[in-house]
Amino acid sequence: MTLKNAKRIYWTGTVLTSLWFGASGFFELTRNPIVWNITLQLGYPAYFIYVLGIAKLSGIIVLLIPGKLLRLKEWVFAGVFFDIIFAFASKLSVVGPLGTVDAIIAFLMVSITYLMFRKIYRATYLNPSAGI
Repeated sequence: MTLKNAKRIYWTGTVLTSLWFGASGFFELTRNPIVWNITLQLGYPAYFIYVLGIAKLSGIIVLLIPGKLLRLKEWVFAGVFFDIIFAFASKLSVVGPLGTVDAIIAFLMVSITYLMFRKIYRATYLNPSAGI
């Protein structure tokens, strides 16, 4: 796969992820009844919904800044994966297998986006013995 194609896939995935989690974060902060009722049904406290909304909106801002804050983007991807995993587990426990379809789709979408992120921005690790 060429770098150009990897960038196309990455930015498509980033925009879709930002729309998905941005809408979710917005609905959490504006107390959208559908989002709130589902989240409360899953057993999460109301204060957690606000924290989740702020985290999602902050994360998508970081994701949409091109070529900057790469380490922070790693943390955003980790947070998104945790959100998806907890949503999957919660929905599986409370709603049942059919309630997990959105989490599975989100997991696949974000996984592909993250793989393209790693293809574009190769991870470099410092050598501790080099004194850096």
